[in-house]
Amino acid sequence: MAKRRVMFTFPPELVTEPVIYNLGQKFKVITNIRRADITEDRGWVVLELEGREEDIEQGIAWVTAKGVRVDPVGGDIVTG
Repeated sequence: MAKRRVMFTFPPELVTEPVIYNLGQKFKVITNIRRADITEDRGWVVLELEGREEDIEQGIAWVTAKGVRVDPVGGDIVTG
């Protein structure tokens, strides 16, 4: 199983949609929220994604197509 850390930055119109839940359901990717900041009109989430590499790639492509910005993250966000 592959593991990847990414940061999702949500546009205002997607803040209330269950994008992370749907990512896990549609692509069989395990999502682990490491850090987040969400308000009514903006949001970002740092996630650990775990699954088959092709599922992670397809999931990231789907999230990007929805309008979420996806950036790679290095290191452990919680411990520093």
